[in-house]
Amino acid sequence: MEAPKTKFGVILFLFLFVVLYPNVFVLRTLADGVTPEEAKQLRDEVREMFYHAFDGYMENAFPLDELRPLSCGGEDTLGGYALTLNKTVSVFETTIRVLGGLLSAHLIASDYATGMKIPTYDNQLLNLAEDLGRRLLPAFDTPTGIPFGSVNLLHGVDEHESKITSTAGGGTLTLEFGVLSRLTNDPIFEQATRNAVRGLWARRSKLNLVGAHINVFTGDWTQKDAGIGTSIDSFYEYLLKAYLLFGDEEYLFIFQEAYAAAMHYLYNDPWYVEVNMDSAALVWPLFNSLQAFWPGLQVLAGDIGPAIRTHNAFFSVWKRYGFTPEGFNLATLSVQHGQKSYPLRPELIESTYWLYKATRDPRYLDAGRDMVASLQYSARCACGYCHISDVEFHKQEDHMESFFLAETIKYLWLLFDLAVGPDNLVENGPYKYVFSTEGHILPSTPQISLVHEHCSYFGAYCRSGNVNQEDHKSDIASNLQETNDSRSFGSWSDYGFPSESTSDSSPLSGFVKGICPGLTHGQKFGISYVMSADIQHTKPTNNRDREPTVSQSHSVNIPGENSNYLQSVNKQNHENVETLDEGRSSKNYSPEE
Repeated sequence: MEAPKTKFGVILFLFLFVVLYPNVFVLRTLADGVTPEEAKQLRDEVREMFYHAFDGYMENAFPLDELRPLSCGGEDTLGGYALTLNKTVSVFETTIRVLGGLLSAHLIASDYATGMKIPTYDNQLLNLAEDLGRRLLPAFDTPTGIPFGSVNLLHGVDEHESKITSTAGGGTLTLEFGVLSRLTNDPIFEQATRNAVRGLWARRSKLNLVGAHINVFTGDWTQKDAGIGTSIDSFYEYLLKAYLLFGDEEYLFIFQEAYAAAMHYLYNDPWYVEVNMDSAALVWPLFNSLQAFWPGLQVLAGDIGPAIRTHNAFFSVWKRYGFTPEGFNLATLSVQHGQKSYPLRPELIESTYWLYKATRDPRYLDAGRDMVASLQYSARCACGYCHISDVEFHKQEDHMESFFLAETIKYLWLLFDLAVGPDNLVENGPYKYVFSTEGHILPSTPQISLVHEHCSYFGAYCRSGNVNQEDHKSDIASNLQETNDSRSFGSWSDYGFPSESTSDSSPLSGFVKGICPGLTHGQKFGISYVMSADIQHTKPTNNRDREPTVSQSHSVNIPGENSNYLQSVNKQNHENVETLDEGRSSKNYSPEE
């Protein structure tokens, strides 16, 4: 092993040997691995865990938002949707929890191919989803296209609403809103969230890093800490998953750029740190529990080696305490002050599932068994499972968030079911499925993925400048009849994605929305930013200095500008860019004439 060259490297080196290696985690699996019979028993135990918590909610808390598992009561923590729509709610949480749940349930209940179609079902859930989506749209009416963090479901955005939102909050909406657009044949939802992603990415630093919080009116970063955890995590997740679900190369391109920057500036093998987005100077040597989704995302991206090493490191913290605290300080090798809790988070379990699916390494079944034991021994309570307020003393707190059922238990069950011999909709269903950040399954049906769409919207880059869209309608119709297995992007079991440059040899070339392989990504997507004079001369200060690549400036063609609302937003974007201070990054939006 190469000797560490920095003080921080020494700390990481010692941590690996003092904390990780004594567990002999990898060797232990060889002698004490989970047998197929035990995997079946664990799967059944996880099913019982689900019904213990679900029945506890239905008997003691419904229709309130969440269960109080220790006192066997309920509480409204998300807005009390079952009682009234006259509430101010989080755009992010409402989208991933409520809108995503409605859409996923609708897609399952309405499709004979799933074997779960309800004969009497008549799009009631989709109607609710569309109504909710329209109530959320006013949040996107900002000069940058980045939405407000909260919106009132009856009156719109309050005049006193904060203009500061998180990168994750503004950039983790594409899956749900994109699916809603395809199911309702109304592009406004997808356009709004695409503008939000573009608005965030246009304001990245010259290092291709994004900060944690931004002003949705001015585009100024109010917190410039760049990381893969709190306030940013699912921004990265939805870039890749939007590509996987929709076959949209714009999201793939942004993901590749963002991922490369994260691995260059944030990755200190096997850990991730937070740095200043402009200078790459170290800000926090901290393992944040929300970072634990990253190895699973790396599996989807095909970067397995770093995923394995990082998962080992993250799981060593779980082994040390029985849970992962919200923050673990890599400098002091102790729980970060004020971040001692474990609120039943699913991220590490999610990554465990994906790594087992990719490698079939029995160590991940052992990890799952340890996680079940921790939850059963320390978190189980009278009517469900309790938050752990202090991982060092395993003190229970009377709270159970909905994601415990939607994700934590779901990924545990899928892990052991995969070991037994999968017999579930995700593994053996009629479609490839993408998990939303809240664990809802979204199928890549032709209606949703639109992989075979050719030049069928304004702004698509086609091989010919004079494209008769009517000629392509028949092509689309015939392509939609193809089976799931014959789609042009192939199987996700390869866990890979195309390289940055697109050529005629690429399986996606000429298929995804009529993109010409002769154009660069910058020409196709027009994603650029304006750097300030002071930032241009700032050099990274960590040990990974490199010369950043700056895209040329191009305008963005926004497809299907048939909505007055989106036209007004894009006009505001265009006017805002023209008046931005020299010291602020921005992007020039140019609506289709």
